Amino acid sequence: MNILETKALYHNFSGLEVLFNVNLQVKEGERHAIIGPNGAGKTTLFNVITGTYMPSRGEVFFKGKDVTGFKPHRMIRRGMGRSFQITSTFDRLTTFQNIRMGVMSRKGIRFNLFHKVDKLEDVTRETDDVLRRINLHGERDLPAGALSYGKHRSLEISMALATDPDLVMLDEPTAGMSKDETHYAVELIRRLTKEKTAVIIEHDMDVVFSLADRITVLHLGTILASGPPAEIRENQTVKDAYLGEMEV
Repeated sequence: MNILETKALYHNFSGLEVLFNVNLQVKEGERHAIIGPNGAGKTTLFNVITGTYMPSRGEVFFKGKDVTGFKPHRMIRRGMGRSFQITSTFDRLTTFQNIRMGVMSRKGIRFNLFHKVDKLEDVTRETDDVLRRINLHGERDLPAGALSYGKHRSLEISMALATDPDLVMLDEPTAGMSKDETHYAVELIRRLTKEKTAVIIEHDMDVVFSLADRITVLHLGTILASGPPAEIRENQTVKDAYLGEMEV
């Protein structure tokens, strides 16, 4: 069953076509990587799917329902989470407070001046449990802005998953990380997306081929190929257009 599908999707900026007849299918429970050269339209595709952009033409289906043009907050309520290429945590809030917002959102709890959040023991307990799972409990009370780059990215990935979405969209989750940080992030993603569906934009081919169950190659705004990693690895058209002589 497809949890996410786009049909004949187009998007343009001032007449310049960025996405051209994109028909993407993501099966429930798989980790699906989207790869392609810079300018291929990967982040634009994410923005259309998650409701940041309205497509010029075409449709987006999520869990079998037409959600074309739904705003991001509606997509979140329907069970879609997203991280961004540029970190989007609340840097002045503590690591604990960042994760707590996701936990509260999942429970349908809204902050207000008359609601003493710190007395919600179950929220605190779940937040601390998440922090232990991502090895950030030692930084519980640090402002998010004080974290190292790798831990900051890990926090953002975890925030995208704290709402317990059915589908999580991860945009360049290992961008700018060292080798050790990347290895940790891969294991974190593998652990946190177990029994979930994840769509991942990623340039690091080692990350892609170690995580993905299926890979879609986007080139010049359209899908060049889509299939399991072994098939994509041997696809000569993909090699010529993107992978080239890279060892993957």
